Amino acid sequence: MKRIFDALSSLWLSALLLSLLALLTWLGTLEQVDHGLYEVQKKYFESFFLFHDFGPISIPLPGANLVMWILLVNIVLGGIVRLRKSKATIGVLTTHIGIIMLLVAGFVKNYFSTDGHVTLFEGESASHYQSYYRWEVAIAEEKPDGTVVEHLLHHDQVASSAGAEGRVFRSPALPFELRLSHFLKNCRPMPKGPMFEVKVPVSEGLFLSSVPLETEAEANIAGVCVTATGRDGTQASGLLWGVERAPLTVRFEGRRFGLTLRHERYPMPFEIQLLDFIKEEHPRMAMAKAFESDVKVREEGTERTVKIEMNAPLRDRGLVLYQASWGPQNAGPDTPLFSTLSVVSNPADQYPLYACIVIAAGMLLHFLMKLAHYLRSQQSKREAVS
Repeated sequence: MKRIFDALSSLWLSALLLSLLALLTWLGTLEQVDHGLYEVQKKYFESFFLFHDFGPISIPLPGANLVMWILLVNIVLGGIVRLRKSKATIGVLTTHIGIIMLLVAGFVKNYFSTDGHVTLFEGESASHYQSYYRWEVAIAEEKPDGTVVEHLLHHDQVASSAGAEGRVFRSPALPFELRLSHFLKNCRPMPKGPMFEVKVPVSEGLFLSSVPLETEAEANIAGVCVTATGRDGTQASGLLWGVERAPLTVRFEGRRFGLTLRHERYPMPFEIQLLDFIKEEHPRMAMAKAFESDVKVREEGTERTVKIEMNAPLRDRGLVLYQASWGPQNAGPDTPLFSTLSVVSNPADQYPLYACIVIAAGMLLHFLMKLAHYLRSQQSKREAVS
């Protein structure tokens, strides 16, 4: 146990882990050129293990997730438990606590946060935001009183339905079971002609054709094949594509359901309405210099107006809304513009700020103590000489 403790708390391990983080950051930055931020983040920074291709050779490497977990253990054991406790090391101890807070903030963000966007034209309202990358299958049923009830299959369930076997989902609230298969991250519906064969299901003369992943992951459009089987054995099948204008409609036991593949949605604890979008352009150019959104926030029977700018986000009830973009990009003078707000739900939103304050305080304290010790020693030397 002592050998294990010494190894996990050693300065050599700290140097190795920091070198690995630098290597992963360098390799990930290079690969981002061809594969985009989202895929690189998943591969290099959110994984425990990965294979990096150096030409025809694949080299196994630890992912940043694993490296940072070991680094956390290393700092706790070496920088807190093993550190000699005295007045002289208070600053170093405080700095290590701040670094631990920074690592914990990263883990909370990685495991417990969601992010997405909400896009609105002036006058439109929204009480939810949607993911850029994750997909869900929504099964909607309109009740006799006009309300709509949705049953959701989330991204991990949908994405695990690749291949011909797929997955079957059942719910006691539904009069049918649903099989998803042949999930594709990026695809286009294509007409099935008589001169060629395909290895995927064909529905109404169309099939889903896989296309290469886009560098920017938000540009990928997913698709999946669905087959609904009722309790009496009747079946209805079709294709779901991420940007279809109308849902796939099925009927079982006198009830009608609409099936849709869409970006995963998350509820907001309030509703926002875009009142005014303002875009300031550079002189004599169509390039935007600054843009901002005036929104009305409705929550718990109250209303308030908030201005969201590039460096002035809206923070409310655990959500942060940033001014992200606008469009259409080639809009004419009289074309209505929409505003896109990035939305982040992160329980550790302010942790990095607090951690940096603690780190700065620890380093400043350590520097001042060293300075005071140096001045005292110099004073003692002068007194000895005189």
